[in-house]
Amino acid sequence: MIARRALLAPLALLSGCSPASLLNTTVPSGGFRKIADIAYGDDPRQRLDLYLPETPDPARRVLTFFYGGAWTSGRKEDYLFVGQAMAAAGFLVAIPDYRLSPNPRFPGFVEDGARAMRWVQDNAAIHGGDATRLFMSGHSAGAHISLLLAVDTPYLRAAGFDRARLRGVIGIAGPYDFLPFSSNSVRDVFAGSDPAATQPINFVGRGLPPALLLHGDADETVFLRNSQRLGAAWQAAGNAAEVKVYRGVAHISIISAFSDLLRNRAPTLADTVSFLRGH
Repeated sequence: MIARRALLAPLALLSGCSPASLLNTTVPSGGFRKIADIAYGDDPRQRLDLYLPETPDPARRVLTFFYGGAWTSGRKEDYLFVGQAMAAAGFLVAIPDYRLSPNPRFPGFVEDGARAMRWVQDNAAIHGGDATRLFMSGHSAGAHISLLLAVDTPYLRAAGFDRARLRGVIGIAGPYDFLPFSSNSVRDVFAGSDPAATQPINFVGRGLPPALLLHGDADETVFLRNSQRLGAAWQAAGNAAEVKVYRGVAHISIISAFSDLLRNRAPTLADTVSFLRGH
């Protein structure tokens, strides 16, 4: 279940200075190349940024990262520190914007995630990635999008994405089993939909890609049991899954640990890199 104060905007930490801006000021200027505002659809929110390592590698794995923000807020530009960290580790990284509730409500943002994955599938090779080695990741609401795409739901197929290309999925502090809805704001995001259809855990079956679920035991925004229950269901269906619990780590610090400035807060980056390299 999601805590009653729900999914606060993931980087709303400091007054007077955007925490994302603070983290992004520590990003090295070299070692990667960014291509901004690539359209994957017609809506102004259907844009993505690409982060490319400087050295070519035809077998380069490709990661699409979906940020959080309670499904109602967020900007891809705020996650420069994630794109840089993963590109510096040798991965081609896509960070999409997506339409935010209430325009539209669920499942619009999930459908946008599928459209973004179709664009990545069709264009990864052009930008030096291996289009047969695609991965998804996300934090908070973005983890919900990633895992709802990874399970046996129709979104990827409807977008024309070849699920055989999906080599793995990483969820970071995500809500996967959070009924009943705990706040009016969350209920509004999913208004008009069958509540059961909003829960990734309800679609776990055989033949899913390997999953890595990262969560802090001090997370009071999205409770740890979301990852524990989904990981157990993933394994019970015969799929590979690992749940890593970070002691003393909260909802924001687990994602801010991608940055140079706060990397000592949690091994989020190291565990993500290890998972991608192992699959």
